[in-house]
Amino acid sequence: MFTFTDQTGHTIQLRHFPRRIISLVPSQTELLAHLDLHDEVVGITKFCIHPDDWFRSKTRIGGTKKINIEKIQQLQPDLIIANKEENVKEEVEILETQFPVWTSDCNNLTQACDMIMQLGIITGKQKKAIEIVKQIQENFAQLQSPLQKLRAAYLIWQNPLMTIGGDTFINDMMEMAGFENIFNKEKRYPEITIELLKEAQCEILMLSSEPYPFAHKHLEYFKKELPETKIILVDGEMFSWYGSRLINAPAYFQQLQQEIAISDT
Repeated sequence: MFTFTDQTGHTIQLRHFPRRIISLVPSQTELLAHLDLHDEVVGITKFCIHPDDWFRSKTRIGGTKKINIEKIQQLQPDLIIANKEENVKEEVEILETQFPVWTSDCNNLTQACDMIMQLGIITGKQKKAIEIVKQIQENFAQLQSPLQKLRAAYLIWQNPLMTIGGDTFINDMMEMAGFENIFNKEKRYPEITIELLKEAQCEILMLSSEPYPFAHKHLEYFKKELPETKIILVDGEMFSWYGSRLINAPAYFQQLQQEIAISDT
């Protein structure tokens, strides 16, 4: 019998490496694919869009906030992978009474790398996990920050306007990418107003592609309301996915810095 403690302090026991895994988290689903657990993963959410062949072929067990417990029971998993923030606590607690549930809690790059390593150990893919973490760390080590960080805000929702506080994974990525989050004294995901953005002298306003799908049609509105602020669309997966997608995040952040620098000249 093997005992593992997840990032929330919850302990599970497994008799063997899991053979039937369900993932309730899109970024961790992609990680499981990179850990070569193609046959072991039997269930994913409707938001687990990567990899595409899994999205089209794996059994979907609902969304991250509303899972289908009956369908999960039918799949009879020997490991369920959840996340403290993305999944509903009450639903996870129900699953914990029936199955081993390992829950992640990632608010920074260090915790994300720890999560990857732990899942590698639990699933018998430690060597592959080590390779992924090494690549992530090397890529972030090469990321060059600008001499002066721009004062930025990152929007995740439209009505009401919502941003991210200093205790979030996205905040850590913003810092890594060379931006100063003007709302880093706030907690989690506060509601804000256009007036607050003006008062805080926001230099860069990032409109994320998720969870709210900001697009080009939203740019004109914010440009009109904030004429002194540079408004940009950003890839939400690069800022908020804490699995193997982190391998590609530094290159994206570097490109983002270059695009902003060019547009200022």
